[in-house]
Amino acid sequence: MGWVIRASGHPMITAKHRTTFMITKEEELGPRGDCVIGVGAERSAAELDPELKRLIVLGGPVIIRLRVGRLSDEVRARGHPALTFTHPSDIVVRKSYFVCGRTLAVGADKAAADLSRKLVAALKDPAMELELEIVPDTTSR
Repeated sequence: MGWVIRASGHPMITAKHRTTFMITKEEELGPRGDCVIGVGAERSAAELDPELKRLIVLGGPVIIRLRVGRLSDEVRARGHPALTFTHPSDIVVRKSYFVCGRTLAVGADKAAADLSRKLVAALKDPAMELELEIVPDTTSR
């Protein structure tokens, strides 16, 4: 079972960042936001379901499925005991093991620059909806 967060596309989405990707509750995006893959998100790190937070801080694998229409991509990352989920507007997935209030998962196998370019192109359309499904793997640590 996974938890789903929806966000919208934006014409300024470039998804060129090499170490992170992010969704934000903010509606606007500037040219420096090269890690952003979705705006107007339903939730921030601070608003994640308490059970999801509990499972992620156990430190096990986390699968993040990204869907835009019929296009999809999958990212494998890990939880971490130091995650705090306190940021009021953003959720970030990182290749590194840096942890802050906006971090959802670390040690990811993909960042924004590694995502399907077809999926990224679709996200340039503000009418497109990004579905981000978060699936903590509770069977392996």
